[in-house]
Formats: sequence, C-alpha cells, structure tokens
Amino acid sequence: MKSKRIRRYPCVVQNFINLTSRGQLREAVDTLPLLSRKGFSLNSKLIALLLQQCAKEKSIKEGKWVHLHLKLTGGKHPNTFLANHLINMYAKCGDHVKAREVFDKMRGRNLYSWNIMLSGYASLGMAKAAKRLFDRMPERDFVSWNTMVMACVQSGWFDQALRFYMELRRLHIGFNEYSFAGVLTVCVKLRELWFAKQLHCQVFLIGYLSNVVLSSSILDAYAKCGEMGDASRLFDEMRKKDVLAWTTLVSAYAQWGDMKAARQIFDSMPEKNSVSWTALIAGYAHNGMGRHALKLFAEMVMLNVEPDQLTLSSCLLACASLISLKQGRQLHSHMITAGIRPNVVVVSSLIDMYSKCGSLEVAKRVFDTIENKQHVALWNTIISALGHQGCGKQAIKLFADMVRLGVKPDGVTFHALLSACSHSGLVQEGLCLFESIMPDYNIIPDQEHYSYLIDLLGRSGLFDELTNHLKKMPCKPDDHVWNALLGVCRIYGNVELARLMARHLVALEPQSTAAYLLLSGMYAALGRWESAEEVRQLMNARHLEKDQTLSWLEIDRKLHVDTKINKSCHPEKETTLVFELLHDGSSLYNVER
Repeated sequence: MKSKRIRRYPCVVQNFINLTSRGQLREAVDTLPLLSRKGFSLNSKLIALLLQQCAKEKSIKEGKWVHLHLKLTGGKHPNTFLANHLINMYAKCGDHVKAREVFDKMRGRNLYSWNIMLSGYASLGMAKAAKRLFDRMPERDFVSWNTMVMACVQSGWFDQALRFYMELRRLHIGFNEYSFAGVLTVCVKLRELWFAKQLHCQVFLIGYLSNVVLSSSILDAYAKCGEMGDASRLFDEMRKKDVLAWTTLVSAYAQWGDMKAARQIFDSMPEKNSVSWTALIAGYAHNGMGRHALKLFAEMVMLNVEPDQLTLSSCLLACASLISLKQGRQLHSHMITAGIRPNVVVVSSLIDMYSKCGSLEVAKRVFDTIENKQHVALWNTIISALGHQGCGKQAIKLFADMVRLGVKPDGVTFHALLSACSHSGLVQEGLCLFESIMPDYNIIPDQEHYSYLIDLLGRSGLFDELTNHLKKMPCKPDDHVWNALLGVCRIYGNVELARLMARHLVALEPQSTAAYLLLSGMYAALGRWESAEEVRQLMNARHLEKDQTLSWLEIDRKLHVDTKINKSCHPEKETTLVFELLHDGSSLYNVER
C-alpha cells in the first residue's frame, strides 16, 4: 500500500525534498500537514534531512513542528536514528531541556546518542552537566574525551581540560585532529608555552602538521604566548597556507602592537576575505591607530567586501578613541541603511562610542531601544558609560534594574560600578557593593576590584579603611593595586609612600613607564622640579620611553593629529599649545547637529 502512495504522490515528495535541500524550511514544514492528510508517511531519511537543516539554521520553531509531525504520524517513540537527530537539533538550537527529554525517553541508545547529548552540553558551556553525563556513559571513545575537553574549555575549566587530555593520552584510546584543538585553546588561555611546544612536537610526529587549521592553531598559541619568532618560523615552514593561516599571522603581529609587520603580511596575502580585513582593522583600532582603521574600512567597503560584526565593532572602537562623533554617526547610519542587525558586541560598542564622544543621552537611547536586555555585556557597557560621566547614582539605579530583571552580574559589572562610585565620590554605596560581591553574587573579588576600591577610599582620605581592606586581600597585590595606591599618594602628596609604591610597581613591571610618570608628575605638582627631572633621567638611563600620546582634533569636519603637546612637561606650556590649536573657531566636537 505504501509503495502505491509513493507512485501516486511523487511530485509532493519531490517538492518536499527540493524545499528542504534549498534550506526553505518554513515551506518544507508547511507541506507536512498535506502529506499527513494524504496518508503519506515520510521515511526516516527524509525526516532526518529536515532535522539536519533545522539544526544548521538553528530554526527551533520549525524543528518543533517536525517533532510534532513525528508524534502525530505514529512516531511518539522514534527509533534511535531519528531520536539522535532530534537531540542534535534541539542541542544546536540551544534547548538542552528538550534535547535531554528526548534522550531520557529513548528506548535504545547507542554511543552516538551519548556523544551527541554530551556535545550539546559542551556547546552550551554546561561542563557540570556534561561531566555528570560522561560519568554515566557505559562506554566512551576518543570523541567522548575530546568533547569533555571542549566542554571544560567552553566553561573556563582549563585545568580540568588539561587533565582530560592527559587521561585520553594515557589510556591510548586514540585521537584525531580535534583532540588537539581544545587543548591548544587551553595553551592560549593559560599562556602555557612549554605545553604548546609539546603539542607542536606531538602533532609533527603524528603527521597532522599538514592540517592547516591545526597548524594555524599552534601558530596562534605561540603568538599568544609571546613567541613571535616561533610563530613566524612555523608559518614559513607550512607547505600549504590558506587564508586562515595568513590571517592568524596578521592577528598575531597586531596583538603585539607590530602594525607595520601586520600590514606587510596583509599586503602579501594572495587572497583575502572579510576576516582578513577585520583582523587588520581590529589591530589598528586596539593599538590606538583609529585613523588607519577607518581608512582601511573605507577601502574594504569600496572593494565590496562585506563587513562582519567584529569589523563594525572595531570601527566603532576607532571612532571612540578618536572622539569622532561624526564618523561614529556615519557608521551607525551605514548599519541601519544596510539592514545590518547588530549583535550584542556591536550594540555595546555603539553605546560606548556615543558616551565617549560626549553623547551620553544618545547612548542611553540606544540602550533603551534594545528589546532583549538579557545579556550582561549590554548592562556593563551602559553602567560604565554612566560612571565615566560622573552619573554614579544613575549607574547604581540601573544595576538595581538589571538584578530585578534577572540578569546575573559578573566581575566586569562590579568593575564598572566601583569605578562609577569612585568617580562620583559615593563611598558608602561603593563599600556596600564591594561587600556584596562574594556573599550575594558568588563572585570572588579580583585585583581590579581591589584597585577600584582603593581608589574610592583613597580619594576620600579613608586610609584606615583602605589599609584594612589591603590586609584582607587573599593574594599579593599586582600592578593594578600598586598603580591605584600610587595614584592616591599623588593626590595627597605623600612622597615617601609614593616612592615605596613605585618600587613595588617597577619590580612587577620593569619595562612599564607608569610608576615613573606618576612619581614624576607628583613631584611636578608639588613644584619639586629637580626631583621630577631625576625620575626622567632614571627613565632615560633604563631606556624607557613614554608612550607617545596623540591629540585628536576635529576641525572643519576633518580629523587632525598633533604630538607637540607631549614635548613639554610643564602644564602652563601645555595649556598654551592647546589654546593655540583651538583658536580661529576650531572645536573638539565640530559636528552637525
């Protein structure tokens, strides 16, 4: 009887297959009721094909309709093959509850069923749930172990990820290229150079070095660990270099601030894609070369290369660093007219750009127009923006709204809040927030939290409170804390304490100029010019140079850069130079309203 139906309705089936193959999920799903009414049941392969497309497109609505169709056509308890595809679809769409529901109701599970559920937890960063499932598995293969490595990496459990990898190698279960992918990420995060070199050796001995993705990952690990020589040598030795390998090297040089080398590599690329352009644009933006970033973006658009979300975010960062509201608005307008739907990172960059360009009200409007405010990064950005503009009470009120809406704060949230309290002199509010970090939100205060607290207490002259909190620190102070203490000493002119803080800071960061400059600035503020000059001479003797600061001015709708201001250490001369630059109607914010 079934074969008759197939012969009778071949066009309906073929239409369904064509729609599914073209990714027209809604249209394909709409044909399911028609097929049911005609009494035609799709075979498992066709249903699986449709579920694969739903997973690929992350279309959970259509996926649920397919699942319902299965139930209505006698598939209340689907076979193992279809159940595995259902688990995969729900997991890829981010619904781990439904995925687990299908998994628990399965009458017969195979190893793939366990691995696909495990992979779902891993992709969602649910390492605890993945570990519980892993411990229950009746059998495991190298895919199971690889998945656990990735689950730990996604959740930030880097030490655990290393342990799983070591156990995989010890058990001689077998491995493939993916066995190295997760653990290389660990090397990058932990800056474990020795382990990166071990992995490089293992990959070479096994014969996987010809895998461009794996070679690029090793290259990235070397670069992140600061070994640009090894990274460059590995790149030169690669027999096959695709766009990924070239782009990885561009990003590596950009990360370490060598934009000249990054540009040379970029110009040498035989072919480029949007990721390559974005890597260089992001490099310029993060290294304070905003004009170069925006110029390169203009070239990219002229060549009809489609920018991605990271490109836009980097360009907005460039506009913020240049304090160029006009160009920031143009970029925002381009996004709207091009129909680009910005992700969380881009929206956060928009808020940051408007606030740093002096348009806090526009930044607040951008935040207010967001429909889904469940991402903590959005709240962190607007709280930080309010704090930097001295609106500490508004920042605290917004934090209360955030908690009331059920958005869980993270460590960065409290960085922004404590900074806001410091800028606005809200001592008691800041202390209450600091004391709530661990008991109320289960966040362990880090060095930056303490540095903001020290700045808050120090600015208010509460040295006893400051000392008590320093004594309670669970670890030794790092450069963030010593910098904050040195800044407090400068405010109150405490020379002896400042010298002690500077000594600690220099011991932690021998090549940093921050301690010298703060100490020199304090001497200058007290009128002790000879002492200030001695500190400068000490910098010169140790071959330390102050990072060149560029002054950006928007005059007649054009950006101008000036470096003359840095050539004087006397504030009176600096002020004169600034007024000379701003005469004849020049303005820092000469933009159309």
